[in-house]
Amino acid sequence: MSSVAPVRSSDDGSGPARRAGRAVGRALHRPITGPAKRIRRATHAHGAGESGLGKLIELHAINGAGDMMITVALASTVFFSVPTDEARGRVALYLAITMAPFTVLAPVIGPLLDRLPHGRRASMAAAMLARAVLALLMSAVVATGGLQLYPEALGVLVASKSYGVVRSAVVPRLLPPKFSLVKANSRVTLAGLLATGAAAPVAAGLNSIGPQWPLYGACVIFLGGAFAAFTLPHKVDEAKGERRARLSTHEAHSKRPGLRTVSRSVLCGLLANAAMRGLSGFLIFFLAFLLREHPLAGQSAAVSLGIVGVSAGVGNACGTAVGAWLRARAPEVIVASVLCVTLGVAVLAAVFYSGVFVAVLAATAGFCQALAKLSLDAMIQRDVPEAVRTSAFARSETLLQVAWVLGGAIGIVLPLNGVLGMSVAAAIVALGATMGIRGALSSPRHHPQQRTSRPRVA
Repeated sequence: MSSVAPVRSSDDGSGPARRAGRAVGRALHRPITGPAKRIRRATHAHGAGESGLGKLIELHAINGAGDMMITVALASTVFFSVPTDEARGRVALYLAITMAPFTVLAPVIGPLLDRLPHGRRASMAAAMLARAVLALLMSAVVATGGLQLYPEALGVLVASKSYGVVRSAVVPRLLPPKFSLVKANSRVTLAGLLATGAAAPVAAGLNSIGPQWPLYGACVIFLGGAFAAFTLPHKVDEAKGERRARLSTHEAHSKRPGLRTVSRSVLCGLLANAAMRGLSGFLIFFLAFLLREHPLAGQSAAVSLGIVGVSAGVGNACGTAVGAWLRARAPEVIVASVLCVTLGVAVLAAVFYSGVFVAVLAATAGFCQALAKLSLDAMIQRDVPEAVRTSAFARSETLLQVAWVLGGAIGIVLPLNGVLGMSVAAAIVALGATMGIRGALSSPRHHPQQRTSRPRVA
């Protein structure tokens, strides 16, 4: 009996039917698992997987995709579904009910999160979960555009900016060996931009079914983000030796360093970046209405907005990619240079106003804003003591968000005149360029005695 070979059965997994089933299963899941594995390899490259930065990159991509879903849903209700005059009134109401209170809440977010240094993962998860719940609540009223929509949108905005503040404070704790903060922030930001671009057509497709469907998608995405936040390394929540920073102080020997006492160039860089962020908010709102009323030559309003939006997005992505490649050893010079370039393009757009110059200004502003922000991050990393560095990132990010809100408010109230709008844009950038040049003049290049006390950024 021992010499008799066992009878093979298809039930042991080796039969033709089972093999065919496995082949079909592999063919079905390969389009999903293949790209997922390639994305994971990209986000975890160069030590980012071991340090935990790769997980933060993926979390930020989730955040960008969810925000895009909500943006598409709100735009279809507040902006595109009504005539221009009514849309302007609705967006003004949106600013009054959401953005204006946020200018009051934003300065509180940073200090409040400073008091929760051991709960950064929980803070990011809570921001994701809050937006998931709010997206579900908005889905019930987004079709009618009722007043209830606006306080819910305010909650989404506050949660989104709270996440951004915490994320800025987390990045320095997840740097891989021999990894500059500029490069790390470039990777995180680029992942968010790519995810936003990928989510836009999906959101548009869902919106064609109904305005509430992008919000359903956002709810699912943010629920996944809440789970992903807790996969970050535990060192994110460690705060041993950390203190809270001040944005400015007149005390020459303060025991709580601030951005002014640490380095004048850092404060100038922050104000220059605030001008760029204000320009971004201004262009978004002003051009949204201007191009609806006066589209680009030979194009519809939707196509005109799409051209300008794509130009800004491509410029931002290119600036982020260049920032990851560029060794920012003179970040003050980079900030001053990009502000001057943006100012030159804004002046040309005001003098020779046309659709081409508007698109070029949008692309230039996106490119230069990305480089300026990465350079500011480099200056904070270089000049702010480690004990207060995460707090400095949180507070600087809060100030930049307030600048964006104020720029957007100017864009809403300004008359729809292209030359006037570009002139205002140039004035905003001119203020930032002045601060950028002052920061460059106070940089270590012009003060050799300071060089030995400042480590290299990249």
